[in-house]
Amino acid sequence: MRKLFVLLIITVFTFVNISAQETRFGLKAGADFASLKVKFEGDNLSTSETGFYIGAFAEIAVSDSFKFQPEVLFVTVEDLGQIAIPLMAKFPISGEFDILAGPSLGILLDSEEGMKSFNFGLEAGAAYDITDNFFVEARYNLGLANLLEDAPSGYSVKLSGFFAGLGYKF
Repeated sequence: MRKLFVLLIITVFTFVNISAQETRFGLKAGADFASLKVKFEGDNLSTSETGFYIGAFAEIAVSDSFKFQPEVLFVTVEDLGQIAIPLMAKFPISGEFDILAGPSLGILLDSEEGMKSFNFGLEAGAAYDITDNFFVEARYNLGLANLLEDAPSGYSVKLSGFFAGLGYKF
């Protein structure tokens, strides 16, 4: 199932490249400051860990004021690995500064027994072009999926994170 999902993403990237008027591809990497929020019997527990992310993206110009930016990222924190697939709407604010927002899907690679492997959430942030090719970015991912399998009422486990990194557009 995971291989099929990754193949689907690669296929979408390929067809987008063929059909888009102006498409740029790129690579990115940075730090992930993840938080796991656990809710049970009225109590809340939160833990934070630092990891990294690395991946690829396509920047598809739909109009002068809107770009679509699908991404495939490998995110790792401690012993937890995830393939993240943010589907970002990118709005240029100035020649160098962009606002990004959109849904993010994820596949947890090391989910423990009793935990779901599919994750989803909302992501928002900003990017600043240092040059035509290099940029810096910062984003927050709000995890919406309850990762606890067959969770009783009032019980949840959610994964969120703050990302900061560098990227290169070809």
